[in-house]
Amino acid sequence: MPERNDFLTMAPWLALIAVVTALDQVTKGLALAHLAPGGRIEITGFFDLVLAFNPGAAFSFLAGQPGWQRWFFTALAAAVCAWLLAMTWQQRHERLAPVAFSLIIGGAIGNVIDRLDQGAVVDFLSFHVGVHYWPAFNLADSAITLGVGLMLFAQFRDRPRAAPNPEPPS
Repeated sequence: MPERNDFLTMAPWLALIAVVTALDQVTKGLALAHLAPGGRIEITGFFDLVLAFNPGAAFSFLAGQPGWQRWFFTALAAAVCAWLLAMTWQQRHERLAPVAFSLIIGGAIGNVIDRLDQGAVVDFLSFHVGVHYWPAFNLADSAITLGVGLMLFAQFRDRPRAAPNPEPPS
């Protein structure tokens, strides 16, 4: 049976999940309150604030479907979050992997809240070069991307190195 200290070691990771989710929801709330759908506020020559709703996944994948994708992506996010929470528990005494998992979970929860509340994910950050625009995204998407990058880095960093090939006998 896990001891009390085992549960306490999860506290930082659960707090990070809560902070990412809260920051994501606060920034989306500000976007909803101050931006008009389809409108654009130019911040710099390469960055704008917009208000867009994405019923699909990354890069509007499956956005044109009649609505089933809302529940599919919600269920998928719940399953991934459960798996990553289990992985966080297993690696709770480490640093990098639990941070990565927590960022992904917090971002996923933020986007699920949007799907349940708005029917689509709220996006508001828009980068571009001239007239070439990157798809709009949000803080949750950024946390997920950073988390996946850290997870990959942790995997490559911790991967056992292969022994060098010995010289063939002469």
